[in-house]
Amino acid sequence: MEHIRLSNAALEGNNSIYLFPEEGVIIDTGDWLPGTEKELRGELNDHGVEVADLNRIFVTHWHPDHCGLVGTLQAESGAGVYVHSADAPIVARDEQARERMDTQQRTYWKEWGMPPEQQTSLENIEGIDEEHQPTVTTIDDAETFTVGEHTLEAVHAPGHAAGLCMFEGTIEGEYVAFTGDALLPEYTPNVGGADVRVEKALAEYLDTLRAIVDADYDRAWPGHREPIADPAARAEEIIHHHEERAYRVLDVLRRRGPCDAWTVSSELFGSLEGIHVLHGPGEAYAHLEHLVDKGVVVEQESSGEAITYDLADGVDERLEAREDHWPLVS
Repeated sequence: MEHIRLSNAALEGNNSIYLFPEEGVIIDTGDWLPGTEKELRGELNDHGVEVADLNRIFVTHWHPDHCGLVGTLQAESGAGVYVHSADAPIVARDEQARERMDTQQRTYWKEWGMPPEQQTSLENIEGIDEEHQPTVTTIDDAETFTVGEHTLEAVHAPGHAAGLCMFEGTIEGEYVAFTGDALLPEYTPNVGGADVRVEKALAEYLDTLRAIVDADYDRAWPGHREPIADPAARAEEIIHHHEERAYRVLDVLRRRGPCDAWTVSSELFGSLEGIHVLHGPGEAYAHLEHLVDKGVVVEQESSGEAITYDLADGVDERLEAREDHWPLVS
C-alpha cells in the first residue's frame, strides 16, 4: 500500500490517497481541480500505475475533496466506484438528491440565523466539476473486499457525513483503518455543517468515535495529512474536545441569554470565511440540538425563521461545577 499526498486548493488540509498499485485500487481521489489531477497522475506514474490501470476506486464519503475526480478517472479507466449507499446518490450526482440537500441547507441557514450576505457567499463557492458523471456501486456496513492479499471491510462511520465509510483490515501486520474524515490527526472533523442530511449529527459522530476506541486499531490512515499511531487515543481526545465544546456552548447561553446558532458560532469561532461560514454555525447547531436532547437546553418560540435556544432550568449550577475542568469565559 502506498500513501499519496496531494495538495488541496479547494477546501482545507492536504489530502491523503491510498494506492494498492498491483491491484489498481485507490481509496479516495482528492478534489476535482486540474492541479490536483496533474498531481495525482504524476504520483500514480511514480508507482508504475497509469489511470487506465485503475480497477476500483473506494470513496470514503461524498465531499468533493475526496471524490472530485471519480468521474474523470472512471471515464478513462472503466474502474468501479464504490460508495456507501447513503452517499452514493450525491457522488453519482443524482439531481433530485442534490436538490433535496440544497433545499435542506437553505432551510437550515435561515433557522441558524445566518445573515443573507453569508448565505450568498456560500452559494458562490465553486462546486465540483460536472464534465464526467460517474456510475457508482453502492456498498453497506460490513461488506468485505479482496484487494490482493488483503481483505478490507467497510465500516459505516456517520457523523461528518451520512455515508462516511471507513475500510479496515490487516496491512503489513497491522490492524488498520482508512478513516477518511471520521478521524483526523490535526483538527476535529466538522459535524452539523459538513452534511446537513445527518440527523442527530453529534450523537452519530460520538458513536463513531466510541466504535473506533473499541476497535483498538494499530494505526489509522486518515483522509488528510499523516497516519495516526494511536487511533483510540485520538478518538478519546476528540470525544473530550466535544464535551468541552458543549460546556462552552452552554456558557455562551449563560452569558448572552437566548441565542441562535449563528450567534453561538460567532462566540465560539469569531468571523468565518469560505466553507467555514457553513461549518461554524452547523457545528454550533449540532451541539445545541444534542444539548436539547440531553435536557439542558430548550428551544424558544420565535416569530422569525431563526430558532433561538436558552438554558434549561437549573443548568447554571451544573456549569459552575465544571469550572475546575474547563475555565469558562466570564
